[in-house]
Amino acid sequence: MYKAMLHPFLAACALVAFASPPAIAATPAAPAAKAAPADDSLASQKIVLQISDGSAEKQTLVLNVASNLIKYYGPDAVAIDVVAYGPGLRLLLKDNENASRIKDLSMQGVSFKACQNTMKAMGKKSTDLNPAANEVPAGIVHIAEREKQGWAYARP
Repeated sequence: MYKAMLHPFLAACALVAFASPPAIAATPAAPAAKAAPADDSLASQKIVLQISDGSAEKQTLVLNVASNLIKYYGPDAVAIDVVAYGPGLRLLLKDNENASRIKDLSMQGVSFKACQNTMKAMGKKSTDLNPAANEVPAGIVHIAEREKQGWAYARP
């Protein structure tokens, strides 16, 4: 009985498969997806830290966490992105009181990312940023892309 039921099913599938191809409706092209940030680090540990709070205490905390990660894993074994957006962007302004710590951490491999959306909203330009900071189109998107790449996420 099973065999008898199978053959009509296969015949129907064959008719569908070899029938004339369906007409393809013209559809507008989908917008090209933006490339994810490059993940070319060879570090065994990859951690993205979020700073979206403008308080001095939170800024100090995120820098302390980055420093502690380097001490624990070693600068060659850990990749760290500090992503600043919203009020947290103040950390990456060149006149921030933590400018020398940011420079020191960047020399140890910490990458500082400034959200362009926040910069625009705050009326800031690239020249307003700490020289160690690099811009990303959207801070939260950068974090999400890093997580997709397997990076650990922390919001100290």
